[in-house]
Amino acid sequence: MTQHEKQAISPKDNGYIRRFSRVIEYIYANLDQDPDLATLAEIAALSPWHWHRVWQSTYGESIVATVKRLRLHRAAADLSYTDAPIAAVAKRAGYGSQEAFSRSFKQAYGNSPSSYRSAGVQARVQPAHGGAPVPQSKGHSLMHEVEIKSLPSEHLAVLRHKGPYMEIGKAFENLIGILASRNLMGQVGAMKALYFSDPTHVPENELQSAAGVAVSDSLPAEAPLEQVEVRGGDYAVLHYKGPYADMKWAYEWLYGEWLTQSGREPADAPCMEIYLNNPRETAPADLLTDICLPLKPVS
Repeated sequence: MTQHEKQAISPKDNGYIRRFSRVIEYIYANLDQDPDLATLAEIAALSPWHWHRVWQSTYGESIVATVKRLRLHRAAADLSYTDAPIAAVAKRAGYGSQEAFSRSFKQAYGNSPSSYRSAGVQARVQPAHGGAPVPQSKGHSLMHEVEIKSLPSEHLAVLRHKGPYMEIGKAFENLIGILASRNLMGQVGAMKALYFSDPTHVPENELQSAAGVAVSDSLPAEAPLEQVEVRGGDYAVLHYKGPYADMKWAYEWLYGEWLTQSGREPADAPCMEIYLNNPRETAPADLLTDICLPLKPVS
């Protein structure tokens, strides 16, 4: 497809934003159901002959690929954080057999579901410090690479998200649609997320976060986007490689191990994640994320 053809079918007005937002909400709310293009066309209030072509040109993947990716992401979380039998995880992910699920999961995540779960168990509890259970990173390494960096203040155009952090992808899907509809994808920087709530004491459905993208000061953040200024200063930057579903263990290690031994204190500002590659084009095991914990200046 030529660049001219891509531009010709790109959404041009906020009507597409509202339409695709309804589709995204429906997909997340009905992830257990197989996507029906006719139903989704009706939800989008667009011609069933053309709407999916517009969607794919905007998001870079088909609806079927989107649903498969989201189901496997949820399955990875089920394997890491629950004791549900693998057969039940496979069924919930929409697979007719555990064998088919295992093949698909291994292709995406690099490990079989059972190996992935075993690695997660080893990561969660690792005897240390006199035998006390300590959260550790997933896999064989007991540490992550962390460096203290001074990051500049910058502006993000963000879309707010309320609810489980695992579902912030919904806000990112909407954000990408908005940027594409305004022909801004070539004018923005890295995708980033801000996490405002402490998940250890805030109920999951009340968690506050924001999906964002770096923008210049002159780029307007028109509704439903808003502009947020990110604090400049020292950050502990943990270089994480792996599935988004397992990032929880990296956070626990960062707070429970690195921070308590670093001699530094966290600043009164939200954590930020910087996404260094595209989950639509990258295997989950190869995803790169910088987890940025704000630090108080050294006195």
